[in-house]
Amino acid sequence: MRLRVSVLNVRTFVSGAFGQNAYIAWRDGGSAVAIDPGAEADAMADFVAAEGLWCEAIVLTHAHLDHIEGVAQLVRRTGAATWLHPADQPLYDRVVEQGIAFGYRVEPQPPVDHPLQHGDALTFGATTFDVRFTPGHSPGHVVLYDAESATAFVGDVVFAGSIGRTDLPGGNMAELMNSIRQQVLTLPDETVLLSGHGPATTVAQERSTNPFLIGQYGGGFA
Repeated sequence: MRLRVSVLNVRTFVSGAFGQNAYIAWRDGGSAVAIDPGAEADAMADFVAAEGLWCEAIVLTHAHLDHIEGVAQLVRRTGAATWLHPADQPLYDRVVEQGIAFGYRVEPQPPVDHPLQHGDALTFGATTFDVRFTPGHSPGHVVLYDAESATAFVGDVVFAGSIGRTDLPGGNMAELMNSIRQQVLTLPDETVLLSGHGPATTVAQERSTNPFLIGQYGGGFA
């Protein structure tokens, strides 16, 4: 049984070109985690330094270019280790080609240090993230759930009023819907969902109003 600890602090950084949300998460004690560093990696590193924090880890929900384009810069600035699910390693390795497909220049990223697997409990300082495997938007997508604060970093699985796209390489609609049903909607209703794009929402909000998930709009999965 986990003891309740101090509040989870979260700072959001929005990258302009893709409107992507990257996050710094931390509790008291100085150890911080960077989640999905996009084009605002320098601003993230500046924030960590200004707050007197130590960026202990860079954890990636998935390896689409807008979520990983800042990894190299953040590693250079902080020395943090990186974590990614192995099923998204091919996407990570082809980040330059991903950029070309969108007419966007991005540098090669450094090697991943640690694999993520479903059921992992990643502890950084006073924060523990439960890893939930959520393929569908990409083959190796994961959700990071902090039970103490009822907060989930859900990447591009689900958004406020929408769901992740499945038309990119490795996308699969049936897998995505199953991931949402089994790994997101099973979280407590009060869980705050911090998505890769757009505003925060909650499990209860998406269960009751998301047109892709509720029966009267044809979703039928909630």
